[in-house]
Amino acid sequence: MIKLEKARQLIDSNLSLIPIGDSKIPWVKWKEYQTKIIGKDKFSEYYLNDKTKGIGICTGYDNLEVIDIDLKVLKVLKEQQDFWNELISFLKDNIDDFDNKFVIYKTVNNGYHILYKCAKIEGNLKIAKLKGHKEAIIESRGIGGYVFVYENQVSKNSYTEIKEISEGERETLIGCCKYFNYTEVDIIAQPIKTDFNELSIKPWDDYNAKTSMFDIVGDEFKIIKTLSDKYIILRHGATSAHSGYVYTNSNCMYLFTTGTSYPHEKLTTPFAAYTIRYFNGDFKAAAKDIYNKGFGSRIVKEPKELKEKPKLKTEDLIFPIDIFPEQIQNYILQCNTTLDSSIDYMGCAFIWMSSVMIGNSLEIQTKVGWKENVNLWIAVVGKAGLGKTPSINNIIFPLMKQNNKEVKQFIKQNEKYFEYISKDKEDKKNTEIIRKPVKSQFIVNDITLEALVDLHEESDNAIGVFKDELAGWFKDMNKYRAGSDLEFWLSSWSGKSVSLNRKTAKSSFVEKPLIPVLGGIQPSILNIFYTDENKDNGFIDRMLLCYPDLVIENYNDKEMSTEVLEWYSSAIIEMYDTIKNQVIKRNIEDEIEPQTVKFSAEANVEWKRIFNEITSIQNSHDENEYMKSMLPKQKSYIPRFALLINTIDGLFTGQGNMLKVSKESILKAEKLSKYFIAMAKKIKINTVEKHEIKKTLDLNTNKSNKEKFAILFKENPDLNRTEIGEMLNVSRRTIQNYITEIENGK
Repeated sequence: MIKLEKARQLIDSNLSLIPIGDSKIPWVKWKEYQTKIIGKDKFSEYYLNDKTKGIGICTGYDNLEVIDIDLKVLKVLKEQQDFWNELISFLKDNIDDFDNKFVIYKTVNNGYHILYKCAKIEGNLKIAKLKGHKEAIIESRGIGGYVFVYENQVSKNSYTEIKEISEGERETLIGCCKYFNYTEVDIIAQPIKTDFNELSIKPWDDYNAKTSMFDIVGDEFKIIKTLSDKYIILRHGATSAHSGYVYTNSNCMYLFTTGTSYPHEKLTTPFAAYTIRYFNGDFKAAAKDIYNKGFGSRIVKEPKELKEKPKLKTEDLIFPIDIFPEQIQNYILQCNTTLDSSIDYMGCAFIWMSSVMIGNSLEIQTKVGWKENVNLWIAVVGKAGLGKTPSINNIIFPLMKQNNKEVKQFIKQNEKYFEYISKDKEDKKNTEIIRKPVKSQFIVNDITLEALVDLHEESDNAIGVFKDELAGWFKDMNKYRAGSDLEFWLSSWSGKSVSLNRKTAKSSFVEKPLIPVLGGIQPSILNIFYTDENKDNGFIDRMLLCYPDLVIENYNDKEMSTEVLEWYSSAIIEMYDTIKNQVIKRNIEDEIEPQTVKFSAEANVEWKRIFNEITSIQNSHDENEYMKSMLPKQKSYIPRFALLINTIDGLFTGQGNMLKVSKESILKAEKLSKYFIAMAKKIKINTVEKHEIKKTLDLNTNKSNKEKFAILFKENPDLNRTEIGEMLNVSRRTIQNYITEIENGK
């Protein structure tokens, strides 16, 4: 209870105080103090009475009103904090100079009181109640009410500094609070008679699942605030603070405003909004229209099958995504059309992710004495800002979550282990035996070789290396010496056992290393490492390079449904669990014994053809000698691709024999290999061109940029305008001006 002296100061500030007894109930007749103040002497007498357990303020007097946020409705502290942070942020966004206009105190139950005065106030109101809760989480205390006085001041102003706000500001305050209220309302009826059976996906249900409400009403309403379960929207041109909201879970709209063709105070589905807007409320006509556009089905689709396959021009499909099951193709295309993610980057990320999951569980035998694992090294090449990492993350995020889960589980189990071993002998007798946990982390980013080998000893199926930028990793390979990083990596790529004998490392040995690498690199940096030395030692030839022609896209309003994301995430986790629990086989010493996969008879015929065609190119006088060096590595990569593709297809379709590579899988592997060969040639041409340009520039350092460009343009009129502009440090427009002047003889 606040001190008497402070209470008397509140009376001096024109606050009507009353004594509060047990259960926060006044023990005096207090209604009269709604209209007058207790004198300080009389109040002091009440204050000193044993019945008094606290002090209250009569609301309603002098136009005082209080918003009471009762967070004890929420049982979890974090939920309470999140709700308050969301509410206060919402209020500050909508009421100018909020911090100077309102007084806020925290209650003993982690709730809050927001105090203010206004010429127009009301009686006590229940403003907001959450779904599944009987008690209101936000109420007001006005005419005929009171609130307890607390000492935990949150705002800059105190009880003695309560200010008057305008009626408009009060309306905004109450309106913001109302947006947290859950209202039980009926969805607009859709009176359509159809011949669909019970198990069909109805066109309107399909439309609601696939269509964002903002695809329909986005030109009439804008989002002004995002809450945990809804978007707050405002009609364009409206003078009110808000018009309604769109629920994030149901995608339905609820409006307060009557200034639109859509119903107010009713829940409106996307299909209902579509019908009202384009068919004047004729649901039957609207249903026929969306059915003709492909919504709905007559056969129930399996839960794992995506419902929509975006259309994309064939010429845009540079990466051969038809090597994947149709469900994965659909997901990649969804990401491409809604998030502008690169198909090439995503395709590379998927085969890398699959190699990490499959790891040492399977190996392919091309012939007796020659086996390959699924190890891949992939560098996605592109300038900064082209979305290399976001595209990759769209694919690998489920596995990254699983990896983080494994890390957390290890930390938790390790803590239990150390707690156990710290006990004395007697305590251990009555305690559960805790074994030392084995590290199960399988994806790393920045890690030393010593730590990598130590981790791989324990997490023995595979360790995936994913780095946003591969420049540092490339740099470590730049010197070839005994015991170097390069020597280690070249051995691991081939599946040869590796060990580290450095002073800083303990005895580290991995018999079957499998360390797939994925990361991004900028073309200018890659050119530095694309050297004869790295060709000679075989490092560059082992890299699978992905360098698509991309541009930075404008903002894309298309939205991917949460259903698609949830399906993809669960499908990848299911794939991971299946491999971990069913595909991986261990011997009596708990070591992984890879299952051997072989070519089917038809696949073996195709493999011999592919092998011989590559050999012919190697022996040809028409192929560039520089490019020939990568072909032997493709003879290793193609069986690896075939094993990956065959396994992925088997896991997703449940068909075929995962221990027998099909003809289709080897043909898809050939297609993927040709893609990476083409990319390597593209980068080689780009590198040679840049080296030639740089040589010319170095020989003409005393000339102006225009003169340098004129020399280059004369040698090669088709040179890349953007890249030469970067090398001269001028804009593409300047380069175009140079060309115009040169062609005009200036």
